[in-house]
Amino acid sequence: MSALPGLLRFRFRFRFRFRSRSRDLPCQEVVEMVTDYLEGALAPADRRRLERHLAGCEHCTEYLAQMRETIRLAGRLTPQDLTPEMRTDLTDLYRRWRTES
Repeated sequence: MSALPGLLRFRFRFRFRFRSRSRDLPCQEVVEMVTDYLEGALAPADRRRLERHLAGCEHCTEYLAQMRETIRLAGRLTPQDLTPEMRTDLTDLYRRWRTES
């Protein structure tokens, strides 16, 4: 459970720290596209661009693996699984993110 907030914090720091060697698609755009990629919602051309980027960027490949693991773990949760403290932590994290955006 405690890994989830850490991964979320990593996501937001990651967006601005790494830049791709590929000029075709910057790492920041990859981070923004990952959810659509995982949901199969990208247009075929965008999917190919993202996959080309992933083939040459170890940082984004690791980020994608972490997001898949987060989804796998969080997908098993129900609201009843969260303690009041967890709910508070997630709400606070979300509010901090919204004010930083």
